[in-house]
Amino acid sequence: MFGHAKSRALACCVAIFVLGLSVLSASATLTTSPGTWLTASGHGVVAIAQCGDALCGRIVGIDREPTEPMPTDVNGHSQCGLTIITNGRPTEDGTWLGKITDPRNGNAYQAKLWVDQNGNLNLLGFTQIWRKYTGHLTAECGLA
Repeated sequence: MFGHAKSRALACCVAIFVLGLSVLSASATLTTSPGTWLTASGHGVVAIAQCGDALCGRIVGIDREPTEPMPTDVNGHSQCGLTIITNGRPTEDGTWLGKITDPRNGNAYQAKLWVDQNGNLNLLGFTQIWRKYTGHLTAECGLA
């Protein structure tokens, strides 16, 4: 009798686990043209788009005063337009795996991206949550 009850309890747990995975997969989707995202600090905007057969992300906005010089990466290149997310590929669970590079030091990290049920971009690699950017960008890569 207890064996049958344990078997039912196990089946129930497995069903709940599978249901949880399907809900996670449904909420962990990222379209192939997700648009622009405000970084967790609020000081940068990254445009994520389809780049060939993968996703990539480049810096399109930097919060700075017009008199401040444009920040540069570790190699001295302007951060404006710099690609920091590369080779984002879809996975079976609806997330995307790729690389993210810290422009300040050039270190690259494995990145996992997904949009949650609140519409926020979750980014593991920098372990941050980015929000959709709804503001305007200037021609000089500024936030308006």
